[in-house]
Amino acid sequence: MTDFRPGRFQVLPTVVKNIIIINVIMVVAQYVLGTALHIDLADWLGLHYWGSHYFHWWQLVTHMFMHGSYNDVNATVMHIFFNMFALWMLGSILENVWGPKRFFIFYMVCGLGAALCHLAVIGYQFQTLEHAFSVYQTSPTPDHFNLFIQQHVNFPTTGLTGLRDYWISNPYCSNCAELSKTALNGYLHGIVDKNMIFHPGVFDEATVGASGAVFGVLFAFGYMFPDSVLLLFAIVPVKAKWFVAGYAIIELYSGIKNTAGDNVAHFAHLGGMLFAFILLRIWKKRNRNDYY
Repeated sequence: MTDFRPGRFQVLPTVVKNIIIINVIMVVAQYVLGTALHIDLADWLGLHYWGSHYFHWWQLVTHMFMHGSYNDVNATVMHIFFNMFALWMLGSILENVWGPKRFFIFYMVCGLGAALCHLAVIGYQFQTLEHAFSVYQTSPTPDHFNLFIQQHVNFPTTGLTGLRDYWISNPYCSNCAELSKTALNGYLHGIVDKNMIFHPGVFDEATVGASGAVFGVLFAFGYMFPDSVLLLFAIVPVKAKWFVAGYAIIELYSGIKNTAGDNVAHFAHLGGMLFAFILLRIWKKRNRNDYY
């Protein structure tokens, strides 16, 4: 059993403290390199789909120490603040219970599990999108082009909408079919402009954040201390087990709904929870006396 007497319980234990420090350093590095040298660290350290030329194996780990973008400071600050606040509030309790080694293993496993689940989901989504593009190429018409944009393009560029509108109003355009194929290929896979600058496509988008690992921490807290009371919106008292269950349902619904413009990796959050559950069950089965 862990000793919670005064002086034994650490308000900011070692692993939690160092994770917070690393995350803050990375956000500062993102901003400095991005604004001063126009280097986007997310290209190298954010998690990318394996079909993207930006993908590297180390991103499975590094993405969980990245947050937001240097182009949107406010969103980045909010992203890291809520993740690190939750890590401090709940992760500190878990680290005091388990000790630094076990907590570090747990945190990393949840983060890696979240990354794998996210890659599996976007892999399926992108393969579906690639198939739709292949089907379109066999029969490129103005109506099919418009339908593809409506069903598969979340944020149509002016280039896509302009070509669509022109083609619809000029259905006998001789080169619009080929232009549409090139435009959609650029949307999916990126395109090199006349100045030899690469503009990434939707397959090149990066996923960053510690949310998957933090959701694992949230799940572990609710699993180990189910009757502990959390304050929803700092006002409404909710037992931890119901808070975690409700959050999981919301994430599942949001992930399945897949609303246009929603750039939250819901299945990464669920993946963190799933791997937290698996690891907790393994630990409990191996040594019931040392579970908590």
